[in-house]
Amino acid sequence: MATILLVDDDPLQALQDKSILERRFPHVCRVADAAEALCLIEEQAFAESLGLVVSGHLMPGFGKPAFIAELHQRMPSLPVLVLKDEQEDAASYKGNQVQVLSRPFLPEALLNMADRMLTRKLAATA
Repeated sequence: MATILLVDDDPLQALQDKSILERRFPHVCRVADAAEALCLIEEQAFAESLGLVVSGHLMPGFGKPAFIAELHQRMPSLPVLVLKDEQEDAASYKGNQVQVLSRPFLPEALLNMADRMLTRKLAATA
């Protein structure tokens, strides 16, 4: 089973999103910021198991669009699910591997979107 990497600097929001994801996916790893996520993907074993990145709350410093661009420089085929807040512009996120889910959302919406993105990635690598 592929690992989902949840990147979110808001501890309460991250706990909620991680709990939702763990209902369906047994391997969910949470980090607090983009720098930590980029360090993790440099570890070969982790990168090989990584199936999806879920980018949560607005991140200070290295913002989500820049983080996702850097992530795709390193792993172009990695799907990213952006959990967009009201003040974010969805047009900031480009690419075939990026999907946007606006808050607030139902838990099933998050699970179904993550499931579709993981299934698509697994089918592409098979």
